[in-house]
Amino acid sequence: MAVKNRWLALIGLTISVLVVGFDTTILNVALPTLATDTGASTGELQWIIDSYAVVFAAAMLPAGFLGDRFGRRKLLIVGLLIFLSGSVIGTLVETPGALIGARTVMGLGAALIMPLTLSIIPTLFKDEEQTKAIALITVGVSIGLPLGPLIGGWLLDHFWWGSIFIINVPLVAIGIIACLLLIPENRDPSAPRVDVISAVMGIAGLGAFVYGVIEGPAKGWGDPVILASMIGGVLMLVGLVLRERRQSRPMVDLELLGNPVFRWNTIFLILGMFVFMGLMFVLPQYLQVIQGNDAFGTGVRLMPLMAGMIVVAKIVPPLTVKVGTRPLVIAGLLIMSAAMFLGSTTDTGSGYGFTVVWMILTGLGVSLVMVPALDAALAALPKGKEGTGSGLNTTLRQVGGAIGIALLGSVLSAVFADRLDTSGVPPEAAEAADESVVAAQTVAAQLDLPQLARSAESAFVDGMSMVLLVCGIAGVLAAALAAAKLPDSRETEKTGEAEDQPLPEAALSDRVDGARQ
Repeated sequence: MAVKNRWLALIGLTISVLVVGFDTTILNVALPTLATDTGASTGELQWIIDSYAVVFAAAMLPAGFLGDRFGRRKLLIVGLLIFLSGSVIGTLVETPGALIGARTVMGLGAALIMPLTLSIIPTLFKDEEQTKAIALITVGVSIGLPLGPLIGGWLLDHFWWGSIFIINVPLVAIGIIACLLLIPENRDPSAPRVDVISAVMGIAGLGAFVYGVIEGPAKGWGDPVILASMIGGVLMLVGLVLRERRQSRPMVDLELLGNPVFRWNTIFLILGMFVFMGLMFVLPQYLQVIQGNDAFGTGVRLMPLMAGMIVVAKIVPPLTVKVGTRPLVIAGLLIMSAAMFLGSTTDTGSGYGFTVVWMILTGLGVSLVMVPALDAALAALPKGKEGTGSGLNTTLRQVGGAIGIALLGSVLSAVFADRLDTSGVPPEAAEAADESVVAAQTVAAQLDLPQLARSAESAFVDGMSMVLLVCGIAGVLAAALAAAKLPDSRETEKTGEAEDQPLPEAALSDRVDGARQ
């Protein structure tokens, strides 16, 4: 393939992964609008976000195997078409349930797009060109994260909420055209059959468990459906682990977790995603509903959080060489905890300046945990296990984010419902008000009950404070765990010098996905 065509193909691939980055954050600024226009409850808002994350995480496991067996270009095109279908559906639906379905379809497409895009890079580029290509992909997925709230906010201020999905359509179309015209097919003839049972167990198990966590506050933790969902989900995930341990080429190679460097760094990556995605569910609602910003203004006001993350991404590599991974991870966890404790003192009269302080600290802390931990985890993978290990790491991070939205969103929902004062409100209206802060304010406006609106704001802030308090306590405990268990990366590098190899293509490629997080 001519050089010009290779780079044109890369541009198409970069645009393809850009939509995956967009849709990680673009919908968060739309949550209050969705609650108003569709009547979605807090639980339904959690599902609108988490349906994408859950399917993305679980379906990513078999994606690489499918590409190896049936053709990487072919499956990438399939993923783009699935993502396109979900986006089109998202522009047309009007109910929370239908939107959850659209997001589920998009999550399935994203699960194919991300790993297969990365697996195609080594077939187009070699040596130094490959490094440059991966750098460009990194830029593509990295800018999607901060641009998501900005573009989503602008679209919401000028069009209807379904417009946030329309931006995906031309971008995905460009990716499909690039695949058809510029990328050769590539497959592994020796690839084994995909274990359909394991794939179904992974998706169904994770989905059932997250369902229980999200719906528990509303239906009661003792509800038979909730208990069956959570227990059934755990049993399916345990069954997946046991089944995969018997496979010669497992989708989930849990033997890699026997390496303490990989295991502990992955654990702290999961925690970082848990906090970040949970916070991204709560913060946009606070900035819009409580502080009164429009959607675009909310996107702009989220930038300090992203700025802290970008600064750390630049300073961490030289710091890691000097002090190692462990001190940085511990410092990051403590900074994150301090930010969470500071944020938990927020009240309804707190201004945006106060929010900026703890947002910047949160971005610094989360990135100080995730950037060095990701590098250390990938560097610890043994030769021949780079692809499986990076896939496992990526999936576990996505699972951490999905559970963060589910669990922390449920804490918010439970505290809000408990603190909301509906005295004097008709029973049906009170039940509707319990669904979310937007619903409560809508009821208050319709019935001319300013005291209900004030109570809703106060109850939401109390719920957000509890979420931040939980994150802060978890961070302190994790810092103590890191001090006790996390291996010193400089010592492990010294002991491994005799077997040191250049970073494998698969592991290097996974850094692209890590940058998005």
